[in-house]
Amino acid sequence: MTEFPDADTTDDLVTERDETVEAVRSHAGQIARQLALLQGGDYGQRTFNTDEGEWTLKYEAGDLEYLRFSGRSGDDVYVVSTKQPPEPTDLRRAMTDYDAFVESYNQYVRSLDGVLDDVQSEFPKVETTDSVVTERDRIVERIRDVADAIAGELHRYDGTDYGTFSARVNGARWELKRENSRVSYLRVGGQSGTYLVSQYEPPSAPDVRENADDFVAFVDAYNDHVAELEADLSEISL
Repeated sequence: MTEFPDADTTDDLVTERDETVEAVRSHAGQIARQLALLQGGDYGQRTFNTDEGEWTLKYEAGDLEYLRFSGRSGDDVYVVSTKQPPEPTDLRRAMTDYDAFVESYNQYVRSLDGVLDDVQSEFPKVETTDSVVTERDRIVERIRDVADAIAGELHRYDGTDYGTFSARVNGARWELKRENSRVSYLRVGGQSGTYLVSQYEPPSAPDVRENADDFVAFVDAYNDHVAELEADLSEISL
């Protein structure tokens, strides 16, 4: 029977490699969190140059995703990554430059000292929009009251739970949609137009300014519509 020599195990080497990677993950993770705070976002990356190459640190949600060493005389080494750990020889090559990477990061941080010293922190007073909003709301509420009155009359006449009334005013299409005797919305300008009355947010003050006068013409158009209905009915004899 042929006998073979015992094969050496790599247990100790793997253990040492994994411990080194975890130590780097913890240490470089502090840099990742500092960069996330500095850059104001949860996601990002930054490259730091050294005499031997460059180091790229990428983070997601403030945590280190990978740390890559790109040496001037070798392939990239992912010292920390979400995939397999590096080969021990590659890790050794990268770790000879790790201190230089940390110093490059430190120099970058120190270069930012005083960068905000001359930034003004006293700002002009901000004018409130209280009076404009109050007047906007008053006009919109009045428009809603009139639109509700129209909806109520249409409900009485049509006898249906839902309905619309539309009219063209100064070239723009106005549409009032009702549910029973209450207005659902009053819209100017078609589907992509302005909602003067709706179940959601109120219109802007400029939109109210632009359309308030034409609302009078819309009410007149409704009144003309009612007058035509009355004229039609007056011709019926029983």
